[in-house]
Order: sequence, then C-alpha cells, then structure tokens
Amino acid sequence: MSFLKKVNVIRKIVTKSLTKNIGSSQTIQNIDLTQKVEIKKVLISRPNHRLGNLLLITPLVQDVIATFPECKIDLFVKGGLAPIVFKNYSNINDFIELPKKPFKNLTDYFQVWIKIKKQKYDVVINVDKGSSSGRLSAKFADAKYKFFGAADEDLQLQFDDYGHIAKYPVYEFRNFLTKLGIAANSNPVPSLDLKLNLSEIAEGQKIVSDLVKNDKKTISIFTYATSDKCYSESWWDEFYQLLQTTFPNYNIIEVLPVENISQIGFKAPTFYSKDIREIGSVIANTVLFVGADSGIMHLASSAQTPTIGLFSRDNLKTYEPYNNNSVAINTTIGNKEEWIKIINGVLLHG
Repeated sequence: MSFLKKVNVIRKIVTKSLTKNIGSSQTIQNIDLTQKVEIKKVLISRPNHRLGNLLLITPLVQDVIATFPECKIDLFVKGGLAPIVFKNYSNINDFIELPKKPFKNLTDYFQVWIKIKKQKYDVVINVDKGSSSGRLSAKFADAKYKFFGAADEDLQLQFDDYGHIAKYPVYEFRNFLTKLGIAANSNPVPSLDLKLNLSEIAEGQKIVSDLVKNDKKTISIFTYATSDKCYSESWWDEFYQLLQTTFPNYNIIEVLPVENISQIGFKAPTFYSKDIREIGSVIANTVLFVGADSGIMHLASSAQTPTIGLFSRDNLKTYEPYNNNSVAINTTIGNKEEWIKIINGVLLHG
C-alpha cells in the first residue's frame, strides 16, 4: 500500500472514531432573544472534492448571502474546484481547503483543522450528515450555533422535498433563523447557480455557433458517468438515434468528460474542456441538457439550462435537478420512447 493510501486509511479510521456520536441527536442550543442578532461569519462545511457536491451547496450560499449580505462565508471543502465554482460569489472572501497537492505527511492534513480552530464563527453548518469530516469540523469549530446535519423530523413532515441534498440545509438554516426572531422565509429554495457573467455566456455562444454552424436551437448531451451510473454504449447509441429522429430541427452536441470518452462513438459534434466555467457557459447556450446523474448534470442545472437527469439508482429524490423546467427520469421504469415524450414536453414549455 502506498504512503498516500496509508494516510487516507488512517484519516478515515480517526475521523470515524471521533465522529460516530457527533450529531446523533440535535443539541438544544441556548438562544438569548434579548441580545441583538449579529451573524457576521459563517462556516459551511462540505469536505468533498466532487464538482456536483460543491455545486449543490450554492442554494445555501445564496440564502445565507441574501439574509446577511455583509457576512463573511468560509467554505471548508476538499480539493481545488471551489474557488472556480464560486468565482462570482463576491461575499465569499475565503476558502478553507485541504491541500490541492498530495499530502506529504499527516501534518499537512491537520493544518486545515488548525486553521478552522483559529477562526471564530457565528454559525457553522455541516451540509452532509453522512460526512465524518463535516461533523468533526462542526464540532471542532468555535461557533455560537452549530448544525451537524442531523435530520429534522418536523421539517421532513413540512416539506416534501426536504430529502434533497441541496434543499434541506436551506430549510434548516431558515428554521434556525426563526428561533432568532427573524421572520420565516417561505420563498422557494434557490436554484443551483454558477453565476455566469455576460462575457462568459457570450463566449459560450460563440463556441456553440462554431460547433453547429447554423441557427437551429441546440440540445446538449453528456453520455458519461461514474461506475454503474454510466449507461452502456448500446444504450446511448439507441437513445441518441431516437433524439435525432424525434428532434430533427435541433442540433445535438456532446459535452465530453475529462476522460475524453464518448458513449456514442463521437457521432455528434463534441466539446471538450477542463475549465468548469467554460463548460457551463456552453451548456447555458443550449435549450436543453440530457445526461445521467453526474457532476456535469448539476453543472447544467447551475447554468440555468432545463436539465433532464437520467437516474438508474434509487437516489433520484436526493439529487434530482429542479427549477427551470428540469425533470428527473427514473430509467428503471418505462422505456426510451416514454422518456423522449417527457423531453419533448420540456422543450415545448421552454
């Protein structure tokens, strides 16, 4: 076993041991309503490097900023994507990150915890209740109020979509604010949002135009995904042919993964980039995105493009795209012809 794998094994053993009882029950936090409520610094903890998981916290970030426009938000994330993803969230001034380069020793790993401990927060929110590192960071941080991510049964009964991983942190945050005497917020949970600017969208439009070389509207597809979420080449080949036959008045372009793999054998015009915001800008200039449950699916949703998410696992209600006429399809039920009808309905209402 390599040194890095040994470090990771040790890390998992230590964090699991330290966090097994953290957040198992929500501690009643003392709130003094005679004191002026001042939320100036917030820590949002989502120690996961995957693109989709980072994009899924943008609704919470938006809600915090909308409620406390002058507050400073720290994001405890893992890896190097967050500064790119959150580029245009001007109120986020700092990122608490694990090193982007591999750890040379355990000291490198624990530096991030030292940095967290040195800060003083008003609120710390652990986004994922299943994350040992997230719960530990909430416990470890110096904060007035802490959310470990434990499920709130009352909120579960109140909101049918509470189980969505982008939504329940928002519901919990809003519920907490009412306990501080702040009026309840009944607005819809914000959409995922990459906050693309006008110049980025214009550049995406140029890329799409260069690919299709006509004035027809364009559908974007993403045929790759990890592990069993990835549909076979034969599955995609049949589905792609149905898309072509059913929507002859639309262009179809394929967004490629970093692995530069196409499940349809590169039959459609393709776009490849390692720049997350550039990929988002291209998808933003298409009228519809179709793809399996993946980070790029969430990127399409955050680009405000109607998104068709294809789900083969039973996690649809946790990760489904929402808003902007987006639809999640359970591909273990029905057939491709039925799913094409759903896509057609989204296009008709676009």
